[in-house]
Amino acid sequence: MIDHSLDGWAVVEKAVELARRGEDFVLATVVWRQGPSSGKHGSRAIVTASGELHGWIGGACAEPVLIREATRALADRQPRLLLLGTTDELSQVPEGMTHIAISCQSDGAMQIYIEPVQGAPHLVVVGHSPMAQTLCQLAIDLNWRAEVIDGPEFTTANIDTHALVVVATQGHGDEEVMEQAIAGGPAYLGVVASRRRGEAILGYLADRGVPQSVLDRVHVPAGLDLGHTSHREVAVAVLAELVQLRAAGAFISDHAAETTTQSITTDPSKAIDPVCGMTVAADRTSRPLEYNGATYFFCCPGCHDAFAKNPAAHLPQEATC
Repeated sequence: MIDHSLDGWAVVEKAVELARRGEDFVLATVVWRQGPSSGKHGSRAIVTASGELHGWIGGACAEPVLIREATRALADRQPRLLLLGTTDELSQVPEGMTHIAISCQSDGAMQIYIEPVQGAPHLVVVGHSPMAQTLCQLAIDLNWRAEVIDGPEFTTANIDTHALVVVATQGHGDEEVMEQAIAGGPAYLGVVASRRRGEAILGYLADRGVPQSVLDRVHVPAGLDLGHTSHREVAVAVLAELVQLRAAGAFISDHAAETTTQSITTDPSKAIDPVCGMTVAADRTSRPLEYNGATYFFCCPGCHDAFAKNPAAHLPQEATC
């Protein structure tokens, strides 16, 4: 989905809304332009983990490139400075920029800074001990969304696939709480318990038919091993593990690993312009050109002509022995 209705501060407000909901996204800002590029200084857009674009950064050729590069930025958690323009512009690109030739921008060019943003995690601590309260408060201090729910009150409805769940019921209905938590499919599920008690809980769940692949994802005992710690200090160990996993990208949505290109290639009515990466209709309106037994489609005469002059420059290089 592409939504051009947002601009200016409305894009920033949308970014804040997504972050508070715990959704990952990329914020893109035009930091430089050279006419006749349609992008303007300060234009902003958001690309979500599912490939949705909100806002406006430039014309139709720039958008698919932005979505593709934003997906990569979400996957590796690295910001990028893109230079979109003609071959002449690319000859003077400073080191560190990602440069992409887009012939359909005529003589225009732009630089877009794209920054991956991790949404605030949603931590659900199940239990009522001092450790549970401490863990919740520590997470709030990090601007996470955190809440403590007593075991009997916890249900699958309290979580979703983005939630981080820490079960700290300490023998009070552990098994029932774990069944509810597993059914919700959270991004993280940990149990504050001894290793022996944890094995007993996992054994119970296995007997109830929970697949081993699911049980293998349960962190028992939850938290980094910080040695002999007090009950409240366990909260620090658990939070440390969550921070470590989050920094490593362990909680990235599965959508972030999917690219718009991959989803389009399964649709026979769509094709990817091999020059600029734009999505086009796979029909006569998209200037078809045959090369080595395959048919390619293009968004404009510029991309068509660039490919016709040097097809090998725009196609993946085959490995040779």
